[in-house]
Amino acid sequence: MSLDPFLIAIVLLAAVTHASWNAIVKWSGDRFILATVIQGIGAGLAGVAAFFVPFPAAAAWPFIIVSAILHTGYHLALINAYKVGDLSLVYPLARGTAPLIVAIGAAMWVGEVPTTMGAVGIVMVSVGIMLLGFEKGLRRRETLLPFGLAIAVGLFIASYSVVDGIGIRKDVSRWSYILWLFILEGVPFLFWTALFRRHQVIPFVRSRWRQALAASILAKIAYGCVLYAFVTGALASVTALRETSVLFAALIGSVFLGEKLGLPRIAAAIVIVAGVTTIQLSG
Repeated sequence: MSLDPFLIAIVLLAAVTHASWNAIVKWSGDRFILATVIQGIGAGLAGVAAFFVPFPAAAAWPFIIVSAILHTGYHLALINAYKVGDLSLVYPLARGTAPLIVAIGAAMWVGEVPTTMGAVGIVMVSVGIMLLGFEKGLRRRETLLPFGLAIAVGLFIASYSVVDGIGIRKDVSRWSYILWLFILEGVPFLFWTALFRRHQVIPFVRSRWRQALAASILAKIAYGCVLYAFVTGALASVTALRETSVLFAALIGSVFLGEKLGLPRIAAAIVIVAGVTTIQLSG
C-alpha cells in the first residue's frame, strides 16, 4: 500500500496543483464556461503534444473513451452541486468519499487488497477530509440535494480513477494514454458550448484568459501526475494521498483568501496526516 518517495512527491505535486486550480475556479463566476475553456485549452495543448508520442494501444482505447465519459459526468455533477450547495460542503464530501470507493473498486477489479493497517489509513484520510465539510455543523437549511450531488461527484471521481488505473497500465506509453484522455474529455464541453453558449465564450476569455490558462495548465498537471503514479502505485494509496489537496486548498484559502483556519480544520488536518502516515507504514 505504501508509495516510494518519488511517487509521493509526484502525487503531492498533483494535490497542490489541484487545490490551486480549484481556488481559481472558486472565483471564476461562470463555472461552466471556465470548465469549457479549461478543457479546450487542455485538449489543444494535448493535441499538439500527441504528435510526439506513440498512438495508444488498442487495449487502452475502451478505457480512454469510458474515462472521458466519466470525466464529463464528473464535471457536470460538480457544477450542479456548486449551484445548490456551498463549496465548503460539497468539495470535502466529494473528495472524501473517493478514496473509500477506489479502495473497494481496486480490490474488486485490480486485486489490490489493502492490509488492515492500510485500510485503517484510507478510512482516516476519508473521514478527515469529510470532517472539513461539517466544520460549521449540520446546517438545517441544507437539503438532501447537495449531499446527494456531492456523493455523486465522489462516485464519478472513484469510477474514473479505477478505469484510468487499469487503462493506463494497458498502454505501452503512459503519455499517449494521458494525452488522448485530455483530448477526448474536452470534446463534449466544446461541442455543447459551441451549440448553446458560443456568444459567451469570447467575452469570458477576453476578461479572464490569464486565470483560464493558469487553471487549465494546473488542472492537467494535477491529473497527469496522478495518472503517472497509477502505473506502479496502488490505486487506493495514490487516491488517498491525492485527496490531501483539500488540505492545501484550506491553506491557500487561509493565506491568500483570508479564510479562517480554525480548530475544526486543524483537527481534520491532523486526522488526514495521520491517515497518510498509517498508509505509508502499512508496507
